Amino acid sequence: MSRSRNATFINILLIGFLLLVAVAAFAASAALYGYSRIAETLPPPQELQDRANTFKTTTIYDRDGRLLYEVFPQDGGRRTVVSLGEISPYLINATLATEDPNFYRHPGVDPVGLARAAYYVVQNDERRPGGSGIPQQLVKLTFLSTEKTLSRKIKEAILALEVSRRYRKDDILEIYLNHIPYGNLAFGAEAAAQTYFGKPASTLTLGEASLLAGIPQAPGYYDPYTNWEAVRGRQGDILRLMVQYGLISPSEADAAWLEFAGKDVNEILMPADGSFTAPHFVLMVRQQLETEYGADVVAKGGLRVTTTLDRRLQSMAEQAVDEGMINLRERGAGSAALTAIDPNTGEILAMVGSADYDDEASDGQVNMAVEPRQTGSVIKPLTYAAAFEKMPDYWTPATMIMDERTEFGDGPGRPPYVPKNYDGRFHGPVSARAALANSYNIPAVKALEHIGIPALKEMATRLGISTFTRPDYGLSLTLGGSEASLVEMSGAFASFANGGYRVRPHAIMHVETEEGDLLESHQRPQLLRALAPEIAYLITSILSDAEARRPAFGNAGRSLILGERPVAAKTGTTDDWRDAWTIGYTPQLVTGVWVGNADNSPMNKDTSGVIAAAPIWQRFMRQAHQDLPIQPFPKPEGVVRMEICADTGTQADADCTNRRQEFFKFDQLPSGSASTNQLFPTTEPL
Repeated sequence: MSRSRNATFINILLIGFLLLVAVAAFAASAALYGYSRIAETLPPPQELQDRANTFKTTTIYDRDGRLLYEVFPQDGGRRTVVSLGEISPYLINATLATEDPNFYRHPGVDPVGLARAAYYVVQNDERRPGGSGIPQQLVKLTFLSTEKTLSRKIKEAILALEVSRRYRKDDILEIYLNHIPYGNLAFGAEAAAQTYFGKPASTLTLGEASLLAGIPQAPGYYDPYTNWEAVRGRQGDILRLMVQYGLISPSEADAAWLEFAGKDVNEILMPADGSFTAPHFVLMVRQQLETEYGADVVAKGGLRVTTTLDRRLQSMAEQAVDEGMINLRERGAGSAALTAIDPNTGEILAMVGSADYDDEASDGQVNMAVEPRQTGSVIKPLTYAAAFEKMPDYWTPATMIMDERTEFGDGPGRPPYVPKNYDGRFHGPVSARAALANSYNIPAVKALEHIGIPALKEMATRLGISTFTRPDYGLSLTLGGSEASLVEMSGAFASFANGGYRVRPHAIMHVETEEGDLLESHQRPQLLRALAPEIAYLITSILSDAEARRPAFGNAGRSLILGERPVAAKTGTTDDWRDAWTIGYTPQLVTGVWVGNADNSPMNKDTSGVIAAAPIWQRFMRQAHQDLPIQPFPKPEGVVRMEICADTGTQADADCTNRRQEFFKFDQLPSGSASTNQLFPTTEPL
């Protein structure tokens, strides 16, 4: 009986084993069949070379469909095909260290590279490299579509294996180095060497080669003409990789790094050529495309990109900056930037990144519209918005604040923080309306002390400002003690203009393939409630109150108005005269202007926001609104208007002799006020 049971058990095991072998054999056969079918699509070597030399130009258009820029001209840019032996070994090794250090050892797909990429993804490390080696990159660019699907990745891996099986490694590398884009219309190593250094690729030094090897990953970002510091940083990374993989010695890396040390970029590179419409805007769009789709897809993928740019407004913006700079250069200002945004969609309608894109002396190719700069007083409306929201029992536009010399604690062992007003005077008891309208510093610091620094940081983040990230801010944060870009600050003000919705400033409306397939669309952006409409309106009512700002601005305040058109505006100036701002809006348009120097050197004393930036802002806004109807800022039903005693901020009573009208959120009425029901309906806005 025992032998019978043992025999039965052995038979079951044997049958199970045979079934597993059969399943494995079937799976292997199916996989081999699938592999073979895909591999049959691989063209002969000469066709691989031909496909590598084929361009599909990416075109960038304005919102009306007019061409702004082609990533490369219709002739495909500059390309001179050379043999591998005609390319500097330094460039070959720098490329291998950067893109595929195991290129000569793996069969076409590098499992180590894939594992490394997966590790960085799991770690959520922004430095994460791609897992695709050179054969995978080559087949992706020559045989496959840009779709991001599992089936395409499988095809990519199989074709990479077949390419490596059928072609010599040197042939693959030669095609790759003659194919990849190096930016500025240069395709391939030879064109890149000639474009940037005016010499053949065979004669590149280690310093030159390590510089070039970093560009193809993102040619729009790693552009030596516009982002030299980033390119140099990337060069340092590549030299370290070359040392790590034993391709050069540490002393060779040090010598290569020092090759360009202390030299101006113009001493190193050949002069840049070419000009195009709205250069800062276009290059920003290109960088975004490269981030989303990859540099090579942008270079030759035939994308059709419709942007948000309004060419008519762009021309007005450029003219306003040109005319405004005539009198500003004598004040020590070398540059200016302007952004115009639709507050209801976030679309960037115009962008001027510098006073002169081609002016090397003023770093004109640096886009100051996206560079973070100290905000000055343009951050104060966010402080008061946070105060109205976080401390509703105390903070309203009528709240009275003592503007007097005040010492604020600044932490153990530190002297007290004693802010001063721009005019050097104290103004006694002032309302929050007067304090913000006149940009008095001491009341703003008191407001921030009352609500706490985290409340302002949270408000800034909620309205789209991404740069308030340091943990060590002091109370000077409300006077411009941190940095933000002109685009993000203008986007934050859009939330006041549109009644409290956050909009994301963006430059792309939609992206299509050459065949017309839609890849992305931003024509119907989702609006997210970021601020109560009543609070947004209270801030707008203060910033649009020309009479309230008269004590501080006097006649200079005329540059913040647009005739009879309702408009809200705020200026800002840093203490050391390095940054001058004006940001203002109507219900139809938000415009921000920055004036200063790209190298952060100071302007002349008293070059303030209202003197330097406001005239440019006003000149542009007047032109931009010529054909637009006059629109008031819509007043939410939750905002009430009532008469208060101007000396106390409380509801006016029989003893009050100094009365004025003020707006309040319906549930934040001043002491002594009547019930909310008695205050509806309300009268027209101030």
